[in-house]
Amino acid sequence: MTSAPEMTPSKPQATISEWKKIVAPFTVPSIPRAIWQIVNTFIPYALLWYAMFWSLTVSYWLTLAIAVVAGLLLVRVFIMFHDCGHGSYFKSKRANSILGFICGMLTFTPYLHWTWQHSVHHQTSGDLSRRGDGDIWTMTVKEYQESSPKRRFFYRLIRNPLTLFIVGPLALFLVQQRFPSPRAKGKDRMSVMTMNIALVLMIVALSYLFGFKNYVLMQLPVTMFAGMAGIWMFYVQHQYEDVYWEHREGWDYTTAALEGSSFYKLPKILQWFTGNIGFHHVHHLSSRIPNYYLEKCHNSHPIFYSIPPLTLWSSLKCINLRLWDESDRKLISWKEYRQRYAQPAAAKVAEVDPADLPSPSEIGSGMS
Repeated sequence: MTSAPEMTPSKPQATISEWKKIVAPFTVPSIPRAIWQIVNTFIPYALLWYAMFWSLTVSYWLTLAIAVVAGLLLVRVFIMFHDCGHGSYFKSKRANSILGFICGMLTFTPYLHWTWQHSVHHQTSGDLSRRGDGDIWTMTVKEYQESSPKRRFFYRLIRNPLTLFIVGPLALFLVQQRFPSPRAKGKDRMSVMTMNIALVLMIVALSYLFGFKNYVLMQLPVTMFAGMAGIWMFYVQHQYEDVYWEHREGWDYTTAALEGSSFYKLPKILQWFTGNIGFHHVHHLSSRIPNYYLEKCHNSHPIFYSIPPLTLWSSLKCINLRLWDESDRKLISWKEYRQRYAQPAAAKVAEVDPADLPSPSEIGSGMS
């Protein structure tokens, strides 16, 4: 892996025609790179499944430890699935569809349906006027203040880390993905049903091979660990303090890509497991760049050097961010919300001077 040359940071600026020329060389899929990535992902993943099966006779704690590594490999499988959906992994649409469907089975995700939803995410990322498809529910401070108590409670529940990263993985991949979106049509809706049938066949086959109980004891933790890592990656890609959000009339695609998608600078081993998707600003600029070229593209031009990196350590504070503050143009935590909005309002009431209040006689005369 190459490293970017040292340069003085500057505000990234480029017209659409300019950045298209910059990324163009990296949008041509490489068959050798794609095949090698399949080999170094699928073979270890299969071997880890047999290792988990063997470990069940030793200790389930050992099984869970192996499942963590298998889960990380499944994240890598999902990135391949993701690239197939963008049509960037192979030149052939048919090859992308075949590999995408296989990866979709392993990740419990319907290929065409997810591809449709994810394309909407790319078209609307960072647009306050078009939230709701393929993103994490994010309210503005004003929207939260104007919401009913019930809606506030539900929002706080959804944004709770336990919901997002513990309940969320199994709920999303095992339950929610089994049903099509109300807005899905035609082949996108049908792909959910097709994948459900394929999953039943896969579960029956693997249960026959390993035994149903053993299969469940292996599949659930792998899906859980992969889901936790995957949802965390998606979360920090668009849920950091200085992220870009703008209403549709002022929204700009290039700015949304470069300032509304993080550069998640991970340790090399985690970068490998996550298929370079930490270079998310590059991916959102052009989804036609396959994951194996993202870093190379990032290092190729000064337009990318000024993007501040989000490290593994600094990303941890993102977990507390809850609301978009339109006045300060940043995401804030519940603590910051209370300090900026709840406490000042309470203080304003408390600071009323009793001398300014009407006397009892004045109140009485006013009612007569």
